Amino acid sequence: MGMQTNGAAQTSHGTVGANAGSTTLFGVPIGDLGWFASLLMGTATAFAAFFAATFAGIVFIMVWNSTGHGTLDYSFSYMRLGVPVGVLVLVVSLGYLGSLWVRRMTRSA
Repeated sequence: MGMQTNGAAQTSHGTVGANAGSTTLFGVPIGDLGWFASLLMGTATAFAAFFAATFAGIVFIMVWNSTGHGTLDYSFSYMRLGVPVGVLVLVVSLGYLGSLWVRRMTRSA
């Protein structure tokens, strides 16, 4: 099992090489994504945000109904919280990833 390199040099401050100026998020080089990968990553992020917000809404409604003897319907968790958060994250993530892609395309041209 040998160590594979990607043409980057290891220094005491981290890895320096071909991707030294690219944008990364949690180690993922999002500045180097193509249009389809950007679309896929933005959509996946929106789905994750939708499901997380819906889960948080369900838990809140469950606590609200059990402690206050309320009668909130669980459909509010996705209609009033999950869908708006998902759409907001979709627009922001696709806008950001799309701007990175356009910037990279105009820089290389």
